[in-house]
Amino acid sequence: MSVVSSVPPSTQVVVIGAGVIGSAVALELARRGHDVVVVDRLPSAGYGSTSSSSAVVRFSYSTTAGVAMSYEGLHYWLDWANHIGNIEGPLAEFRPAPMLMLKTPGGHHEKVLPHLDKIGVQYEDLSAAQSVERFPNLNLGVFGPPARLTELDAPFWGEPSAMHDGAIVMSESGYINDPQLAAANLAAASVDAGTRFLYRHEVTEILRNENQVTGVIVRDSNGSNHTIAAPVVVNVGGPHSRQLCEMAGVLGAMNRSSRPMRREVWIVPGPVGADFEKVGFALGDVDTGIYFRPESGNNILIGSVEPDCDELEWVDDPDEFDEVLDAGEFELNAMRLARRVNDAQVPGTKRGLVALYDASPDWTPIYDRTDLDGFYVAMGTSGNQFKNAPIAGHAMAELIENVEAGVNHDADPVKVTGRYTGQEIDMGTFTRNRTVAEGTSVNVLG
Repeated sequence: MSVVSSVPPSTQVVVIGAGVIGSAVALELARRGHDVVVVDRLPSAGYGSTSSSSAVVRFSYSTTAGVAMSYEGLHYWLDWANHIGNIEGPLAEFRPAPMLMLKTPGGHHEKVLPHLDKIGVQYEDLSAAQSVERFPNLNLGVFGPPARLTELDAPFWGEPSAMHDGAIVMSESGYINDPQLAAANLAAASVDAGTRFLYRHEVTEILRNENQVTGVIVRDSNGSNHTIAAPVVVNVGGPHSRQLCEMAGVLGAMNRSSRPMRREVWIVPGPVGADFEKVGFALGDVDTGIYFRPESGNNILIGSVEPDCDELEWVDDPDEFDEVLDAGEFELNAMRLARRVNDAQVPGTKRGLVALYDASPDWTPIYDRTDLDGFYVAMGTSGNQFKNAPIAGHAMAELIENVEAGVNHDADPVKVTGRYTGQEIDMGTFTRNRTVAEGTSVNVLG
């Protein structure tokens, strides 16, 4: 039995959420011999926030654990067919695209480079002249800090105040061509390993006996309630993660949690006269306030890095949010791209998508146990964790097995060794009880 319509009365592990990370967690646990049931309110794997991911694979994080995890994650994508195994249908593809960090004194690259060196991530340090020669469409002007696009906002339209010193280039970076398909691949592999998926079922209650989780109550599409007994429940509910923590009674004890945030991603044509899909690059650009990468069909995908001048759109109810693209925001961010990419086009017709992020205040995920024994969380992952889904599944499985065996993760955080790189990943970086370390990025770039 794999994808099921009848609700099993019990299991060893309930995973809430069949997005790319939830499916990865289920796969790892099932391959370790655990009986796993995945519950998702949507009709298939990856239909929620995963399907709207920009799916960038990069390593430019300001913590060693963040770099180690993302570099380990790369190797899963490069070995995707072997990792997934023998399933029917197409597989998601990794598409190379060099990731740049612009150099300026005190810039983000200064926080990142020591971690790249420690982990062994390959990069090139290019001068300004070398950068422009390699990437002719790159404008090295310093335009920041980011500004809004209004007639009175002279900073947006001003000439560059200086020029960047060049760029750090990470040529091993790239993106996944179809994020929803990646989640479907993981779910199919998980089914092959014995996981049962309950789609169109919603968790309405987290059950507990004193300080031990005992299972969940789910409601099916007909409105009927069913109980699934389980000693382990993993909250990978994306934008609904916070609500699930409230159900479990653990939210108030968490120093770090997450909230749903409405975000837009925009798509514009590549520069005139260039095939950006072949000769382009990806960039997290705190100077203009955007990140972007090549997109199929000679297009460019643009997202925001949440600059101070842009208001964050937190959402109280993840089931109620405006799903229509804002024409003003589309124009603003297309114009921001045009400042950085020479000959970039600003089309008159808006194109893109609207989705919800599950975002933490410091943009670092929470991969952890909670104060309710047996209740685990993989939350706050939206915006920069898609790339880490396969290694996050491995890390969560390691964490769960260690804690269930009696390890005090709060006092002595679990260390996970990467299968491919052999790098040690300190899971204490992602604890619910963390404070923000000095020098850590507090935007989506991590």
